[in-house]
Amino acid sequence: MESRRDRTIGFLCLGVTAVGWALNWPLMKLLLQQWPPLFARGLAGVCAASILATLALSRKESLAVPREAIPRLLFATLTNVFAWMGLGTVAMKYVTVGEGALLAYTMPIWAMLFAWPVLHTRPTVRDILGLMLGIAGVALLLGGNGFSFGAGKLLGIVLALFCAILFALGNVLNRKPLPMPPLVVVVWQVGLGCAAMLVLGVLFEHPSYTAITPLGFGCFVYMTLIPMGLCYVTWFETLRRLPPTSASTGMLIVPVIGVVSAAIILGEPLGLRELGAMALTLGGVTLALQRA
Repeated sequence: MESRRDRTIGFLCLGVTAVGWALNWPLMKLLLQQWPPLFARGLAGVCAASILATLALSRKESLAVPREAIPRLLFATLTNVFAWMGLGTVAMKYVTVGEGALLAYTMPIWAMLFAWPVLHTRPTVRDILGLMLGIAGVALLLGGNGFSFGAGKLLGIVLALFCAILFALGNVLNRKPLPMPPLVVVVWQVGLGCAAMLVLGVLFEHPSYTAITPLGFGCFVYMTLIPMGLCYVTWFETLRRLPPTSASTGMLIVPVIGVVSAAIILGEPLGLRELGAMALTLGGVTLALQRA
């Protein structure tokens, strides 16, 4: 009975996490019309880290970082936050939500490839099939105009791919958990990574602080409280109550909801090409996740 209750709560937390992270894609795109990417994401992340730190302290969790864990924490911050959030957000200036989300969520395929030289895990036939499906999906998505891209679009594609590749590399190299509570790890990674983005944004993007409208401010508040606040809490509850493969595979609904919500909110295209690309890419990712 307790196991069934745990699974039910786990799936509810998974649903909250997936919807919260998915809706962040189109709302972030709206916010980027008013504030530059590194500044917007960095400020939201610093605010979110402050809220999560308060929550951790209220749970009597220490924010101290063991000295031997500092190098691994900094590397994880680089791959999990600065690369994933920073490069991914900058990419959104140049690509659609559908393109950005599907390219970013190819990360399990890259992780499978990195596991070969790093962990000596040879790809199986299923792994190769997953890779081929993923490549076919991305090619279908990006090939609408015969792969003819302007400089901005090409930059966005490269940034989104680097975001996925670096995140995947971090997942392979950061397999040993850090000796801190999960919420404290998030506090430090989001805080440090987003503080670096904020500094770079202020120095090089020269944001107009008063340019934000009520709609933009609403998007900023959502980004701070939901995907970088509530969703991390529900994600840890998901991992505590569900098998890792079920949790990871369930997260494939994130790009699906993101693409559909972008079509509704932003009017982005959602036709047979986009649906076919989504099916191929997420099919390949599913195979890679089941191997993991």
